[in-house]
Amino acid sequence: MKMYDAIAGQPDQVTIFSEAEQTGLRLAIKGRLIALVLMGGWLIATRSGNLELTLQYSGAVAFFAILGVLHSRIIGTPRDRYWIKYLFIALDIGILSVLIATRPIYENVDLPQAVIFRTPIFPFYFVILGIAAFSFSPGLVLWAGICGVVGWLGAFGYAIRDMTRTFDWGDIGSNPDTETFKTYFFSPDFIGAWSRIQESVIFLIVAILIALVMWRARVTVHRQIAAEQDRRTISDIFGQYVPPAVAEVLISERGALAPVEREATVLFADLADFTKLTEKIGPKGIVEVLNTYFDAVSQIITRHNGVITQFQGDAVLATFNVPVEDSDHAGCALRAGRDICDLVAQRDFAGIQIRTRVGICTGMVIAGSVGGGGRQNYTVHGDTVNLAARLEGMNKELGTDILVAATTADRIAHHGLKQIGQVDVRGLSAPIDLFTFARTPDAQP
Repeated sequence: MKMYDAIAGQPDQVTIFSEAEQTGLRLAIKGRLIALVLMGGWLIATRSGNLELTLQYSGAVAFFAILGVLHSRIIGTPRDRYWIKYLFIALDIGILSVLIATRPIYENVDLPQAVIFRTPIFPFYFVILGIAAFSFSPGLVLWAGICGVVGWLGAFGYAIRDMTRTFDWGDIGSNPDTETFKTYFFSPDFIGAWSRIQESVIFLIVAILIALVMWRARVTVHRQIAAEQDRRTISDIFGQYVPPAVAEVLISERGALAPVEREATVLFADLADFTKLTEKIGPKGIVEVLNTYFDAVSQIITRHNGVITQFQGDAVLATFNVPVEDSDHAGCALRAGRDICDLVAQRDFAGIQIRTRVGICTGMVIAGSVGGGGRQNYTVHGDTVNLAARLEGMNKELGTDILVAATTADRIAHHGLKQIGQVDVRGLSAPIDLFTFARTPDAQP
């Protein structure tokens, strides 16, 4: 069962690390299988003349492979438990240790079982330790180290249990001559117990070092995940008060948005007959209508890569190409405006049918953080913004739902638009060309 962050709706750190461990274990099992095939293939190839040994090695490889497949099938299922990965590591080391303690190097050579410890067989334990490291779990790595030491020394103890005579490094002495060294070291009864202890200590030290690396890596990743979740939480909460795109930039810029002058397309949408509607349904009713309407409009504008910079009473001011750049800002604004009008015509909001008017204009704007007294607001300024607002109001005079300035229409080659003509606009010295949507099936800016 996954745990999720209550605010951000994202998996918590425990879940993230659990999933990482599961992924690592699956990868380790695949690597283990490859290692088994390579090592088993080498052992079988070097003993191809001995059918019995070939069958034994093949059976051992197959058995280890089956264990790996079984473990892989359990990982992440309802049957999975935290201790299962420890069990399979113990099984790998236990089975390997039993084979070392009981299987002679050659069936037809009468030598003490302790002779096998002179062969390069100890590195097999390091393979299991490496597999444990894939889990990204310091505890599992330490467990593999402890099991390896117990298994190696246990196998050694079992192998020498019945030897009536044994030689060790102490018998050779600290300054032996050549003949003394040969006599003891090459004797079948030489067990080298201190060498086994040294190997075990080194193995355990390596396990501890890997576990420390895993622990440090987990701490670092924990911090990174926590920082990312904090960032996401701040962005989600902050995004309720400013546009999400602006919130992301503000967080990245550590709270400041430097003023920028850039060409952008501005969309201004306002409800028709808002005053009459307020008188008709009252304050509570109008708030419900506005919340439902603003939610729907926000989704449309966001879908078309726009940013709502302000809610002004019943009006919405949105910009395209600031603060997030978009080369198709004119087309995106037109599609958003058309979708808003289509949506309003097709449904009601909190049980009330409304009308909206939209003005769209493209030109240079100045955008950035503005404010004082410790409070900032992201906003846009310029003649382009003023003209978009005036075009929205002129819809009432011209009987349209959307009015588009020529500066916007020119950027999409007037596709899907029809020209109304040159119209005088308050505040401008000369009339300008205005456009609206041509309501035809191919009207697709």
